[in-house]
Amino acid sequence: MSAVMPSADLSRSPAVQPRKRRWQWHWLAYAVVAASVMVAVFGPSLLTQDPFAQDFLARNLGPGAGHWLGTDSFGRDTAARLISGTRLTLTVSILATLLALAGGAGIGLIGCVIGGRTRAVVYAGFDIVRTMPAILLSLALMVALGIGTRSVIVAVGVAFMPLFAYLARAVYEREMASGYVAAARVIGAGPWAIAIRHVLPNMLGALLTQVAIILPRAVVTESVLSFFGLGAAPEIPTWGRIIASAVEFAEAAPASLMCPVIALASLSLALAVTGDRLRRRFDPLRAERSLEQ
Repeated sequence: MSAVMPSADLSRSPAVQPRKRRWQWHWLAYAVVAASVMVAVFGPSLLTQDPFAQDFLARNLGPGAGHWLGTDSFGRDTAARLISGTRLTLTVSILATLLALAGGAGIGLIGCVIGGRTRAVVYAGFDIVRTMPAILLSLALMVALGIGTRSVIVAVGVAFMPLFAYLARAVYEREMASGYVAAARVIGAGPWAIAIRHVLPNMLGALLTQVAIILPRAVVTESVLSFFGLGAAPEIPTWGRIIASAVEFAEAAPASLMCPVIALASLSLALAVTGDRLRRRFDPLRAERSLEQ
């Protein structure tokens, strides 16, 4: 008489336990970036409060029905100024990043194609620029160029040009060692044709990733310049200028200081996470390593 063995409870076995789905935090970062863009595009047209209107009888008020995020030391609505400043902060940061992309990658690629002393001189200049921290270099350029929105764009763009130039050089050297470039040389393609038709298209993914990585740094740099009064005109609200004007009255109106600080930190972190996700998506070395495994 054979004994009947009890059946194993497979549902409790560690090997068949359902894997808990981890929360994908990058979706929260995407939502923050999308919300910031929407506020920058549509927010100023939907304002119910004038960001420039002063009410000295309503100075340093806390959040309430009339003012969702309170008021500053001049009685101006903090929410209206924060929404209005989002457009200028993002616009300046995006234009500065695009300037860094065009100048750094463009000049770097030209130097690589010409080669020789031209390449050495071009990248020696980028090395000199890279030795200075971006914020200090931007401050120095602002002193030379003067106060204004265009000066901020140029200063921040020049400060981040070397990062795109080094990336362009790395991708150019990698692609020039590939087989399809050798085949293009065999059929008589010149260096400029190879660079434009073959190297540049394969460089776009890496450059897009670099844009997403540099953009949060540009946002912080622009805010620092505005904090020191070197950004846009004094009457124009930007996140850095809103923070600077609220620091002195932090105890009387903490909301007017905390709100722009939280907005700046949240957007910078969200952009950094987005850039990291793009880097993982478009990194060719990562793809090669995953195939090897």
